[in-house]
Amino acid sequence: MKKSLLTVAAIGATIATLTMMSGHASAQIMSIASPPQGSVWNTMSNGFANIGRSKAGINLVVQPYSGNRAMMDAVNQGLAEFAINDVNDAIVAHHGEADYKDRKRSNLRVAMRISPQPIGIFVRKDSGINSIEDLKGKRVASGWNAFPIGRPHMTAMLATGGLTWDDVRKVPVPDLIRAADNLSSGRLDATYFAVGGPKVAEVDASVDGVKFLPVSTDQTSLDAVLKVRPAFYFTTVNPAPHLVGVEAPTAMLTWDNVLIVNNRVSDDAVYKMVKTILENRDALVKIFPGFRALAVDTVNTPYPGIDYHPGAIRYFKEKGLWQDQN
Repeated sequence: MKKSLLTVAAIGATIATLTMMSGHASAQIMSIASPPQGSVWNTMSNGFANIGRSKAGINLVVQPYSGNRAMMDAVNQGLAEFAINDVNDAIVAHHGEADYKDRKRSNLRVAMRISPQPIGIFVRKDSGINSIEDLKGKRVASGWNAFPIGRPHMTAMLATGGLTWDDVRKVPVPDLIRAADNLSSGRLDATYFAVGGPKVAEVDASVDGVKFLPVSTDQTSLDAVLKVRPAFYFTTVNPAPHLVGVEAPTAMLTWDNVLIVNNRVSDDAVYKMVKTILENRDALVKIFPGFRALAVDTVNTPYPGIDYHPGAIRYFKEKGLWQDQN
């Protein structure tokens, strides 16, 4: 009898262990790499994590990194499953070009296009600077060693005004947040940020107002920015309460925010993530107004030199929104 009871107990313990293991597997924790707090991507990443947990039981945590290169390395190595990035940066990382020349990040894939992301060079309202051309001889944020994506972004925006780095006074900064702080403290005349970034509102309050500078959008300017990165384009940003520094319709350099994923993440996990984001826009907008531009019911955008994850393709095909890449 004792032996029988022990056997039953052992079987029960085994079942309990397997049940716990199954529970842990279904509750796998994933992470989304992001820049530090105060950036648009960090705000968006927290929005995805919040909605993932509350709407679909996706255990997603936000893991801050120093900048885009560290984020792409984390996803490529499987230290993080997802990251929001400029599609241009993901393309050059995938191919091991520009700031990623040491090696190809071959495991990067696109999960979805999130939204267009206008960026702009901003200055104090009382600076007397009203155009990109006016930046000649001014103190402009440069270097970007902890946030190397800042170099092509600034290079392209300067080019729309016919300027190069030789035309401005370069002031080295490590990243977006420090550059914004330096503008606030008077060490810089100009830096840049994603339109709608919380940090811009903080600087605006500290200096009695900031404004974004418009870019030129003629063919010469477009040719100049496409030499810097292959997927830049121009959009016009209209004033809105959450878009600090935009007081009139303003032409801005734009690229697509995309959700990048490691190619080894399961198709089911990527499918569920894309579905949850694209089918909960209203909830996301309550967290961050910038999600109004979320690419819902929109055919996928093919990008040069980087593929979509199969789990994402499955979702878009189900919705009749898939177009093959060239």
